[in-house]
Amino acid sequence: IQRTALEVCFYAPWCGHCKKLEPVWNEVGIEMKNMGSPVRVGKMDATSFSSIASEFGVRGYPTIKLLKGDLAYNYRGPRTKDDIIEFANRVAGPLIRPLPSQHMFEHVRKRHRVFFVYVGGESPLKEKYIEVASELIVYTYFFSASEDMLPEYLTLPELPAVVVFKDGTYFVYDEYEDGDLSSWINRERFQGYLTVDGFTLYELGDTGKLVAIAVIDDKNSSVEHTRDFQFGHMDGNDYINSLLMDDLTIPTIVVLNTSNQQYFLPDRHIENTEDMVQFINNILDGTAEAQGGDGVLQRIKRIVYDAKSTVVSVFKSSPLLGCFLFGLPLGVISIMCYGICTADTDGGVDEHEAVKKENSDRELTDDGSEEEKEEEKNGKYAELSDGELKQKDLLEKKKD
Repeated sequence: IQRTALEVCFYAPWCGHCKKLEPVWNEVGIEMKNMGSPVRVGKMDATSFSSIASEFGVRGYPTIKLLKGDLAYNYRGPRTKDDIIEFANRVAGPLIRPLPSQHMFEHVRKRHRVFFVYVGGESPLKEKYIEVASELIVYTYFFSASEDMLPEYLTLPELPAVVVFKDGTYFVYDEYEDGDLSSWINRERFQGYLTVDGFTLYELGDTGKLVAIAVIDDKNSSVEHTRDFQFGHMDGNDYINSLLMDDLTIPTIVVLNTSNQQYFLPDRHIENTEDMVQFINNILDGTAEAQGGDGVLQRIKRIVYDAKSTVVSVFKSSPLLGCFLFGLPLGVISIMCYGICTADTDGGVDEHEAVKKENSDRELTDDGSEEEKEEEKNGKYAELSDGELKQKDLLEKKKD
């Protein structure tokens, strides 16, 4: 493992996404072996070897990591064979690749859609460039070259310099205008126009750009772009509906501000380039109405929407499972509530009957019990005088 790199997929046997990735992962292993790559491909059951998975910081499944020496690089791209292989070859190779000739430069430009080049000798900028490359090598390629190895059309204001090549042109890093080098590279590592999915949209959130998405059925690359926006298209509206908590018609244009979760929709149908440019200018000058946001009401709405979506998705995918997950707890709660209400009602009836019985007993025994009569008789005798008692006794003897 120390001489070569090891690409590992941490999975869980019960994970649906892991099962979906399994055939792709097998193809990756076969192709990497056939092409003679020094990268070894393997997989590990993270549930059986939880201590190892925890040591490598595995938090979800599947997780793909490339182990190179003492470092572990996370793969965060699309789960396709070509993208995974590209990631392995990029990270397993040199951190900074030299460009020894113009021929090599043209070869790299044809092969890679986006790549960065450091031009010049030793400098603090180069040290910073190497530091950023060690962090962002998981996303893009980093090269170095001398000025005479680059094409003649490339003009640099000064040396040393960092240049990004993409979209058929290039842009030079300016420390005073572009700020931190790491932030600039993280913004510029995307093409001006690309296919957007959930993962890409999440990654675009760190660029600070407004994301303009054409929500369509088929691919459409006719939208022009500027450096203030990130343009792309998304096939279908399912993901964007869940993001905006609204049903969007297809085709449509939506602009997302990923920093505060606001979005902009055109007030009329976009029919041509002029309409699109006008829509963008309205956003930039603040005349377009922003919707959504990250306020308290929106957060509450998001919680309700997510809960509703979860319940609906469960019932759609597996009605029996949905009935078990949601019907069983509701049934138990209903039985408990019924039991509580029934217990209270019976207790009230019993108490009422006890009170009623007590009152009836009192009515039936108004004349008093034998003990009460005896006590009453004795009390009456106590109230008579001695003479009256003697006279009473005399009368009783005459009767006898």
